[in-house]
Amino acid sequence: MEKGKALSAITDSLTKLNFNIGSNSQYPITTSHVSRKTWEKRRPPSLVSLCLGLIGKHLEDIILDLDAIAGNFPADIKIAMAAIARRRKLLNDEVIVSLADSSWEFLDISGSDVSDIGLVKVAEICKFLRAVDISRCSRITSGGVSDLVQHCHSLETLRCGGCPRSDYTARWCLDIFKPKLHNMEGDSWEELVTAEFVNGAKSLRWLVWPKIDKATLEMYATECPRIVVNPKPSPFGFRGTKVPREALPDVAIDDPAVEDIDPKTWVLYGSVPKAMPPLLSSPVELSMAEKFRLAFVERDNRLAPKRAKNIRQHQRRAEREWAMMDARTKALALASQASKSFHIRS
Repeated sequence: MEKGKALSAITDSLTKLNFNIGSNSQYPITTSHVSRKTWEKRRPPSLVSLCLGLIGKHLEDIILDLDAIAGNFPADIKIAMAAIARRRKLLNDEVIVSLADSSWEFLDISGSDVSDIGLVKVAEICKFLRAVDISRCSRITSGGVSDLVQHCHSLETLRCGGCPRSDYTARWCLDIFKPKLHNMEGDSWEELVTAEFVNGAKSLRWLVWPKIDKATLEMYATECPRIVVNPKPSPFGFRGTKVPREALPDVAIDDPAVEDIDPKTWVLYGSVPKAMPPLLSSPVELSMAEKFRLAFVERDNRLAPKRAKNIRQHQRRAEREWAMMDARTKALALASQASKSFHIRS
C-alpha cells in the first residue's frame, strides 16, 4: 500500500516536469556556451593583473629605477607597463627604451613624449614590429620614421597624424615610403614583388591617418599604390586581404595588453582631465614661420652626411696642396722616394 502511494507520487512529480529548454520554467536549463560566457564576463582578474594595477598606480615612483629592474620582466609584463605608462602620460624615451623587448610585434606610443631617439632605439631592439602607432607624437620627425622602416622589415601597419606636427611628419614620409626599384620594366605595380624594392617601406601595407588631406591622399594613391590609406572594415577584406585590427582607427593597438587590468589604474584622482582639442590637420594650424623652421630642420638633417663628406674632401685636398707648395715638405717627400729607390737597387 505504501509502495503504491510512493509510486503514484513519483509519477505525479514526473508529469509536472518541463523538458522544453526554450520554455519559461522555474529552473531554466542553461547551455554550456552561455555558462562559459557568463563565467568569462564575471571572471575575477588574475593575480598578475592585480599586481600590474598596483604597480601602475605608483609607476612614477619606480621610473628612475626602471632600467635596472625591467630586464627581468617577461615581454607581456613589459608591454603592459608601457601601455599603462602611456595612459598615465609617463611614457618618454627612457621609459620605452627600458621596457623594450626583442619579441614585441606591436608598439603604441601615441600621444607620448617619445622622440626620434627613443623610437630609433626601440626599432633597433624590436626588429619584428608589425604595427606601430606614432599618432599625436609631436617630437617624432620623418628621420625617426625612416630609421623605423629601415630596422623593422616586417612593419605592415603605421598609424600617424592627429596633431599639426604629426601631420607634417606624415606628409614628409611620402618620399620614405615611395619604393625605388631595380627593374623599371614591369607592366604594373601590382606585378612587382617585394624583392625588387631597393629602398622604401617594403612591407608597409596599411597607413592610418584619419585627417589626411585630399591632395596628400591622391599623392599616396599615385606614388605608393601598395599602401592602403585608412582602410575600412569589411567582411570581404581589401583586395582579398583581411584588414587587421591594428589598422582600424577606433581601437588602440595596446588594448589587449591591459584588457584584464582595472581602468582605475591610469586615472589620476584629484585632477580634472584636460579636454583634447579637435583633431584638425588643416595647414592653417601651423604658422608660416613654423613651417619654414620645420622644413629647414628636415633639409639640414637630410644634407648633414653630404656636408660632412664635402668637408673631409676639402681637408684632404688642402693637405695635398699644402704639401706640394711647401718647399721643405716637398724636399722630404723627394728624399723619401730617393731612399726607397736606393734600397731597391742595393
